[in-house]
Amino acid sequence: MTTVFFDRWLGDAGWHKATRLFVEGGRIASVEYDTEALPTDQRHAIGLPGLPNLHSHAFQRGMAGLAEHATGSEDSFWTWRDAMYRFVDRITPDDMHAVAAMAQIEMLESGFTRVGEFHYLHHAPDGTRYADPAAMAVALAAAAADSGIGLTLLPVFYAQSGFGGAAPTTGQRRFINDRDGFARLLAASADAVSGLPDAVLGIAPHSLRAVSPDDLAALPAMTDGPIHIHIAEQLKEVDDCLAWSGARPVEWLLDRSDVDARWCLVHATHMTPSETARAARSGAIAGLCPITEANLGDGIFPAVEWLAAGGRFGVGSDSNVLIDAIEELRLLDYGQRLTRRVRNPLTRQGSSGGRLYRDALSGGMQALGAPGDAADFVTLDATHPALIGRDGDALLDALVFAAGRGAIDGVWRRGKRLVAGGRHIARDAVAARYRTTLTRLLA
Repeated sequence: MTTVFFDRWLGDAGWHKATRLFVEGGRIASVEYDTEALPTDQRHAIGLPGLPNLHSHAFQRGMAGLAEHATGSEDSFWTWRDAMYRFVDRITPDDMHAVAAMAQIEMLESGFTRVGEFHYLHHAPDGTRYADPAAMAVALAAAAADSGIGLTLLPVFYAQSGFGGAAPTTGQRRFINDRDGFARLLAASADAVSGLPDAVLGIAPHSLRAVSPDDLAALPAMTDGPIHIHIAEQLKEVDDCLAWSGARPVEWLLDRSDVDARWCLVHATHMTPSETARAARSGAIAGLCPITEANLGDGIFPAVEWLAAGGRFGVGSDSNVLIDAIEELRLLDYGQRLTRRVRNPLTRQGSSGGRLYRDALSGGMQALGAPGDAADFVTLDATHPALIGRDGDALLDALVFAAGRGAIDGVWRRGKRLVAGGRHIARDAVAARYRTTLTRLLA
């Protein structure tokens, strides 16, 4: 049993002073409020639960910044995707291990304590199957063991290149499975993550353009875990879906699938008011990745309407072009301010920072099937200039809008301190391996 004492702690019911957590077996066994610190306690000034990162493609950390050179034509998500396909051709399982571990280190340092890995890089560079169909998932699990981050693994089903069953392209050969192959991949993936504490396994139909209607209907029965899908990220996707089916992507999905609280609609950027209201009522989580969505020029999610309809959301790092949990929250809010030309658009009363942090925490936990009692928490540096004189939700306002990740002093995962002074305890070793890997991949 380990005991951790906080002068101020953000619990389920709000802020508490003089709080002791009893941590056993990586879980918060019990909590005492309004108590006194003991000599045996680990003592900290400000503590709050760590954030879930509900959407990551870990391998893309290795290409961060490599697609920021204009091509001479109008750049878009689709030209970025071509660059990603070229990069992905080079990656082996050992490379995946090195790159994912670096990404996960950076996630933990920024305040993320669990990641949902939307994992579609399954096969060898020439498209042939590895002897272990989950060889890449094994590498992701090894990275999580190195970094200590919580892992929700979401193996991706990807079968076609476009609406109406278009044949896969050469650049997609490492992603493709049929249903039988995917079932084998799922079984092997369960083995891959079985040694990690509180790992979760779900599934991810990649997108409506990559999955046939029959496959999409069959996939939910393959899991009891979370179901994530990219949807309505790009206007071209909306136009292509309309041309194929006469319906918009979110409309089509809601009409034909039993979308409920197990689902995470990743991006869902381009929805009509009707789609927004229907999707919000379904109980699905909106998986928002503001940094990547801005980097790719996707557009801005209708967050005000979503919240007004009772919708819930979480945030993710997606392409990992910049990994920063707090910046995801700030950019989500600022995008709404810029398009609406108002301040504090996401809450009618009270703290914007508090609303953002709490909603991203609860929505992300739901989307990742995360255990609610894991001892995953973040401590803040009470001496940071932006936090001085603040209390309660004013601390979250200062964290999100003024201090950023620079105020994060420590990060604990299952009661073990992994980040101290803002730096992961394994950073040096993981960064050295990452440098060696990237030097070779980019030569």
